[in-house]
Amino acid sequence: MRKPNSMKGLEDLGRVRLSKNFFLRDFLHSEIADFYRIPNIPDDPDLAIEAGSRLCEELLEPLQVTFGRLHIRSGYRSRAVNEFGNLNKLNCSTNAATAADHIWDMRDADGCMGATACVVVPWLVDNCDHQEDWQRLAWWIHDHLPYASLCFFPKLWAFNIQWHERPARRISSHVAPRGVLTKPGMANHEGNHAEWYAGFPDLQR
Repeated sequence: MRKPNSMKGLEDLGRVRLSKNFFLRDFLHSEIADFYRIPNIPDDPDLAIEAGSRLCEELLEPLQVTFGRLHIRSGYRSRAVNEFGNLNKLNCSTNAATAADHIWDMRDADGCMGATACVVVPWLVDNCDHQEDWQRLAWWIHDHLPYASLCFFPKLWAFNIQWHERPARRISSHVAPRGVLTKPGMANHEGNHAEWYAGFPDLQR
């Protein structure tokens, strides 16, 4: 598929179904793109679709069927949008660091593909009330889903969830307790963590 060069082409691209419940259009919204009028359109639609499909099928679909409808805060970023965000200190890393992350249609330095979305799980917001409760969902995901990385944020416990061909299996947070929750080599990485998410629903497929 070629990069769209018309509104009709962008409409058609947005209608591409990534999984049962998600379409590419769900991930093309960007406040940076909207406010600064920078088109948020993949340069390589085929790669964006392939990586985004893996993100949706393997991570977002199981989350949504288990916890109910997800709120997508952000997803895909074009190279132009991400570069502008980085240069203007709008919470975007460099394009090289964001490749195979929010830039779905750019492979990373190792030639791997990946995709990230920032999501909110309303079920968590409605059923947990302590600042540190983000860890409960983090450990649930760690034990049940093939995520590559997770990073949690303070507002609504939004978090970046990444699918990647070579998953790092790393969880970090900007919410207390801040820092790295787990990564390979840490004593808490292996084993079952069910005591953290008692009362959470069982994984649904």
